[in-house]
Amino acid sequence: MTFHELRLSEPIVRAVSQEGYTNPTAIQAKAIPAAIKGSDLLGCAQTGTGKTAAFALPVLHRLAENTRKHSIGHPARPRALVLCPTRELATQIFESFVAYGRYLKLRHCVIFGGVSQSRQERHLANAPDVIVATPGRLLDLINQGFIRLDAVETLVLDEADRMLDMGFINDLRKIVKMTPDTRQTMLFSATMPASIRTLADRILREPEFIQVDPVASTAKAIQQSVHRVEKGDKPHLLTEMLSAPEVERTLVFTRTKHGADKLVKGLRRSGIHADAIHGNKSQNARTRALDAFRSGRTAVLVATDVAARGIDVDGITHVFNFDIPMDPETYVHRIGRTARAGASGVAVSFCSIEEAPYLRAIERLIGTTLAVDGQSDRPVRKPAGVAVAAAPRANDAPKPATAPSPARSGQKRRRVHRSEVGLPSHPTKSKPGKPRTRPARSAN
Repeated sequence: MTFHELRLSEPIVRAVSQEGYTNPTAIQAKAIPAAIKGSDLLGCAQTGTGKTAAFALPVLHRLAENTRKHSIGHPARPRALVLCPTRELATQIFESFVAYGRYLKLRHCVIFGGVSQSRQERHLANAPDVIVATPGRLLDLINQGFIRLDAVETLVLDEADRMLDMGFINDLRKIVKMTPDTRQTMLFSATMPASIRTLADRILREPEFIQVDPVASTAKAIQQSVHRVEKGDKPHLLTEMLSAPEVERTLVFTRTKHGADKLVKGLRRSGIHADAIHGNKSQNARTRALDAFRSGRTAVLVATDVAARGIDVDGITHVFNFDIPMDPETYVHRIGRTARAGASGVAVSFCSIEEAPYLRAIERLIGTTLAVDGQSDRPVRKPAGVAVAAAPRANDAPKPATAPSPARSGQKRRRVHRSEVGLPSHPTKSKPGKPRTRPARSAN
């Protein structure tokens, strides 16, 4: 099947072809025809399978079929609204709309927090047809009178599960209430927890469920493995593995922002060009780090889960879970950064003793036991508080078996006299030393 066979308009097919795509992915082949008809959609597919184009192409097609002029100035009244959880993902979706709609007379705008809103106000004054936004900044601009949502024809929620995890549920409810009841709504997610089902039941009308893979499954092209390693040994193991020639463009996940910065400092001391991206970084710093990673100037990007949403970079060969995620569904999102668009990739997880329960939860979710590597050829230090028996030497004679303790065998314990074990009846008194004197207590 080709994009032309999906009955997309010729300018869109031409733009997609210039982007290097000829055949739609599974999620695109199923979602685009249903979305063109105007049906509500509930889409579930692995990260990296082309969900952005699955909703962006039909949105552009429907807008182009029924062009409508808006008055320049405030408030902006978009015809399509796309909500997503992070700045990086918003930027990526916006760039996709611009690329796919380059031959259409449509305007697009992206808004998110962390930067000055003055530039976004200027873009909103140009009457955009499509707004891609994060919920927080969108509500700020609505409350200030820069945006109205009464003309929205299509509402898209991308990475809906992450938006709920980040606490955007109340913001989403407010935004949905501001849109017309006659709108088309599309909800896309890589996982489908109960909270997403509940949200879908509230905002979708008789949706078509589009699912191309089992829920929370991982791409078959990803080679997954786990290394059992102590927490303190993780930096050394990562540095060693990053030096392998096959490890080229690498994304490393940490649990905390502080952990990401600390790891980057250690990698740089070891001569590895690395950078960090997380919520405490300014938007300019995050953009510079992502651009350097995309261009190849930076080989290793260390990220937290929230900041990693929207990292759509081709050619990521390896993903390292430096910290095992506590939420098993986060694992699916993490490793989906590699093996995108049909490519292959490697996902390696470092698991300490404390993280073993998280690993078991991940394996239950994806229905696969991860291959364990690196145990036979790597010395393992003794965990704190755990006794490890020393290996016997070759010339050591085996010790005879000892009889069970009376206390354990149920016999009554008998007191043993000193003479029975070869000791004198009375212990030898040691030579008296100089008696110690204590200071007299004070009356007060």
